[in-house]
Amino acid sequence: MIVLGLTGSIGMGKSTTAALFAEAGVPVYDADAAVHRLYEGEAVDAIEAAFPGTTDHGKVDRTRLSAHVVHDPAAMKKLEEIVHPMLGASRQKFLQDAEQSGAPVAVVDVPLLFETGGEKRVDAVVVVTTSPEIQRMRILARPNMSAEKLAAILARQMPDTEKRQRAHFVVDTSHGLDPVRARIRDILTEAAKMTPRRT
Repeated sequence: MIVLGLTGSIGMGKSTTAALFAEAGVPVYDADAAVHRLYEGEAVDAIEAAFPGTTDHGKVDRTRLSAHVVHDPAAMKKLEEIVHPMLGASRQKFLQDAEQSGAPVAVVDVPLLFETGGEKRVDAVVVVTTSPEIQRMRILARPNMSAEKLAAILARQMPDTEKRQRAHFVVDTSHGLDPVRARIRDILTEAAKMTPRRT
């Protein structure tokens, strides 16, 4: 089975692209959704112990946790040390299940794939992109988003140009869904001919 890592900066259309891979019958592992599940279960006690006052009614309060870690690299590292091993285990189980189901290709949707060294754990990387203007417009249209918050998020993400240079496949979401669906079909055709290379 070939594992594609799907990534892209905020506002590029990655979630939509992931949904279109799923629509095409590809098993898709959503790292953000996995984090949400951890924040409502397995990770709660460890996060509360490390960051007192960040959980409520047995769940992590993402707003409170974000306030603790967003401007503190050491706190962010501590959080990652709690969450990343749990995420790794859930991703492994997903990939085993997908392979046992006979899927020729699986997609691992990871926002910070390059930033966390995740490209070593996949066979090829798909980067989702759009123009800076469309990206900014999409993000600023989100609730509770400000230019300042956007700048902080972008500062943590590798620049889009660098991601595209390191990608095996690029998906441009600037022109609607049909070109994205066509591009996904092309990527799946190419992926079927690949040899697994992940470590």
